[in-house]
Amino acid sequence: MGQIVHTFPTKTINEMKKYYQESLTSTPQGAIFRAKTQYAVITSYKSGKVLFQGSSPDTEANKWLKDSIQTKHNNSNRNQPKTTAYAPSPILFKSNHIGSDEAGTGDYFGPITVGAVYVEKEKIALLKEMGIRDSKNLTDSVIQDLSKEIVQLNIPYSLVILHNEKYNQLQEKGWSQGKMKAMLHHSAINHLKRKIGSAPYDGILIDQFCEPGVYINYLKSEKRSLPEKTHFMTKAESYSIAVAAGSIIARTSFVKEMDKLSDKMGIELPKGASSKVDRTIAHIIRSKGENILNSCAKVHFANTKKAKKYL
Repeated sequence: MGQIVHTFPTKTINEMKKYYQESLTSTPQGAIFRAKTQYAVITSYKSGKVLFQGSSPDTEANKWLKDSIQTKHNNSNRNQPKTTAYAPSPILFKSNHIGSDEAGTGDYFGPITVGAVYVEKEKIALLKEMGIRDSKNLTDSVIQDLSKEIVQLNIPYSLVILHNEKYNQLQEKGWSQGKMKAMLHHSAINHLKRKIGSAPYDGILIDQFCEPGVYINYLKSEKRSLPEKTHFMTKAESYSIAVAAGSIIARTSFVKEMDKLSDKMGIELPKGASSKVDRTIAHIIRSKGENILNSCAKVHFANTKKAKKYL
């Protein structure tokens, strides 16, 4: 289990408490709030420090780092030297490059989507002017509009969707979500490389969700290898316009797939993995039976069991 501590201003902590409203648990003495998500337990203290603990604390912490005053890493298993060889040079952000990002990994309902985008250096300024940036900081309607503009500009991209039925099959076979994401990124990037042919690029940047060595081992387990000039970086969408565009392509697809599934279920499926999701699961089980969850949800999430209390 990893853990990270960040110090935030009061304004950000208040925003965090509101954001995690439906994931709140009992608050320990001396704390402002405690919340539990699929990735981490988040505990905010009166000192301004926030502790992220769990299987993937970075996933939650990275949502708030733009407001961080002070950062302290307490996970000895995640030392900087491990990623140095794969860290990109700042020059890459101003060069022709490929970027990839995913959406839907923390959502109980819906698929995982991965978008990979090739951006030429001459178009970087234009994309920034259009407002291309991390999709986590944009509304779904803005994301969909930006996605259309990316397509209209003939920016080469590749989209891969792992639908719920296949996701659940792979999970039952022993695949971790990390391995699924690695193979999806690999597929999207290779498809995009074929699409752009001999077009030059100075590197490939993947928004880092695991250590590069772990990612490489995932590929090796399926007899795949890491493409040359591949780099990894956390919060890459904040630096690379290609990764930011990839996040928009991926998120747009995820939203569309969620709309399709909502129509199929006859009820609006909420995003995330909150108690609202648990109540929706219970409603679906009562009206359609538990087996149908396999076609619209990541059934191994704890929400499936949590929903039973609403039945």
